[in-house]
Amino acid sequence: MAHIPALIGIALACGIIIYLVFVKVPQKVKGLEKTEQINSILPGANCGACGQPGCFAYAQALSQQPDLVTKSPCSMTLNDPERVSQLEKVLDVTLDPSALSKKAVIHCTGNSEVICDYCGAMTCKGAAQLLGGYKRCPYACLGLGDCTAVCPQGAVSIDAEKNVAVIDQSKCTGCGLCVAECPHNLIELVPAETKTVLLCNYQPLRDIPGREKCDFGCIRCRKCVRACEHEAMEWNKEKGAVEIIHEKCTQCNKCIEACERHTLVALAGAEEREEDLVPT
Repeated sequence: MAHIPALIGIALACGIIIYLVFVKVPQKVKGLEKTEQINSILPGANCGACGQPGCFAYAQALSQQPDLVTKSPCSMTLNDPERVSQLEKVLDVTLDPSALSKKAVIHCTGNSEVICDYCGAMTCKGAAQLLGGYKRCPYACLGLGDCTAVCPQGAVSIDAEKNVAVIDQSKCTGCGLCVAECPHNLIELVPAETKTVLLCNYQPLRDIPGREKCDFGCIRCRKCVRACEHEAMEWNKEKGAVEIIHEKCTQCNKCIEACERHTLVALAGAEEREEDLVPT
C-alpha cells in the first residue's frame, strides 16, 4: 500500500507534462495548414503529371513556391474554373487558364504498312526495340496502347482499323502523362487553342535502311512554310522537318491548303481525317 502515493505522484507528474506539451508545442507543423488548404482545392487524382509524387506533395511545393503554379500547372485544376478561383485566392496569384492549358496531339495518321508479325512484349516500348517497330515507317504509332494505359481521363484510345492511338480532345486535360510513354515521341502537348497540327513525325535525317515513311507522310516540300504569312511554320534543320510555332499561328489555313499530302490538318475533327488523306 505504501507504493500507492508514489504511483499517484508519477501519474500527476505525467499529466502535467502532457498538459504542458499540449499547450506549448504547436498543434500544426509550420506551413502545413496552408498546404492542407491548397490540397483541398486540388483534384486529388495523384497522377503525378505536375512533376510531384502526388497532390499533397504538389500542394506543399506550392505553399513554399507559389509561382510554381504557372511553371508546372495542374492541368485538371485549370479545367475547373471554381478550383482556379480558389487557388488564385490562396496563392495570391492571377492565373490565365487559356494561356496555361495544353492538349495532347499525336503526329501520325496510322496508315503505315505492317511489315512483319510481331509476337514480343505487347507494349509500344517493347516493339520499338526491334528496329523501331513492325511498321514500314520506323516512326509510326505502334498502336499497342502504352499511352491509353496511363491516361487518367480515358481520352486516349486505339483505332482498331488503323491501329493508331487517337485522342478525344473533349476529354484531354493536357496532363502529359501519355507524352512520356510514347517511344517514338509522337505525342506532343500544344496550347489548348491550337487549331493546326502536323500528322507526321518522320525524320529523314535518321533513316533506317529498308524503312520509309508511309504514303501519307510529309514529303518535306516546305510549301506550307512558304505559304504562311505569319512565320508560324518553320523548317527545323536538325530534325529535317517542319515545325509549327503555335503562338504565331492565326489559323488562316493557308498552310493546310498548300499541303499536297493533306498531312497538315485542323485539330478539331482530326480523328475523322482518313477520308481527307489521299496519297499522291
